[in-house]
Amino acid sequence: MRRFGRTLVTAALAVTVVGGSAGWASGDSQAAVTGPPPGTAAWRADTAAGRPLPDPATATPLEVAAFFAGLDDAARRDLVRSHPLVVGNLDGAPLPLRYEANRIAVTATGEARYASLAAPDRQILAFDPRGRGQVAEVFGDLEHARHVSVIVPGSDNDAATHDARRKPATGPAGMARALREATGGAAGGATGGSTAVVAWIGYTTPVGVGLDAADGRLARAGAARLARFTAGLDAVGAPDPVLFCHSYGSVVCGLAARHTDATDIVALGSPGMRAGTAAALHTDARVWAARGPSDWIADVPNVEFAGVGHGADPTSAAFGARRVPAADVQGHTGYFAPGTQSLAAFAAIAEGAAR
Repeated sequence: MRRFGRTLVTAALAVTVVGGSAGWASGDSQAAVTGPPPGTAAWRADTAAGRPLPDPATATPLEVAAFFAGLDDAARRDLVRSHPLVVGNLDGAPLPLRYEANRIAVTATGEARYASLAAPDRQILAFDPRGRGQVAEVFGDLEHARHVSVIVPGSDNDAATHDARRKPATGPAGMARALREATGGAAGGATGGSTAVVAWIGYTTPVGVGLDAADGRLARAGAARLARFTAGLDAVGAPDPVLFCHSYGSVVCGLAARHTDATDIVALGSPGMRAGTAAALHTDARVWAARGPSDWIADVPNVEFAGVGHGADPTSAAFGARRVPAADVQGHTGYFAPGTQSLAAFAAIAEGAAR
């Protein structure tokens, strides 16, 4: 009975403490944005070259890629102009078309909070204005990269804040830029280096600390979207990715692991991955884990009870992940800071050079 009581107390504490990158404010319950993008009804009613368009809800990324391969340039661009929100979010569609479509879609919102995403030098691979907004941005040349990494962030990230002003090398875009620089890419540029990095905020993240951050509801919705996103990379010929999963993002990656073709999955500042061991993730990917000495995530109880909490500590010996050195990491968001042991290790993993 005492043991059961301790479990209840620990689970209750998890509700209070588990959170994402932004801190300790109370969280509001979020409605997960799922399903095909806005404009899908009009897309389904349209045709191209006399052919029905692939249904965003049911067509696989490989089927989407095959469809676009059968169109000429004029037909492709007609679809971009007529259905930018669908083309921009359609996994398997050609990358340049998605960049162009999302530039149009961002501009069409007329919202100042998104305006910077429409700049000519931005490579926006996905943009969905519903809810708080979702976005995926590419740093580097994804079409020709030999290595691809995907940053999967935690709480308090959305389309308006993913590249907001913060400490350098924090936030999804900051982490992506730092990793690309560490692998030899030009900071912020589209060319140079053999590694492309995607900052992926393709799911509804929790806000602050609350039940959303302590349970798996949003992570389950995000895992399905992450699995489809990686299938879309595969459909356009991109290399199998490395997933860098921060905070609540590691819960998303844990649930998606068996459904992706990732070569490596790196959990950093993780509250747990909804698995008792690395083997229980049922993935062929190598699993890595990092936690800095001053990361407050260490105070989160590693339990899962009645759906609350995210389970075992990925940095524990019993979990069985490979450890990433992080002794010089500061706080919860310092893992990509230039000069840190963790960033050097991340770069080696991203380039397939780590053993």
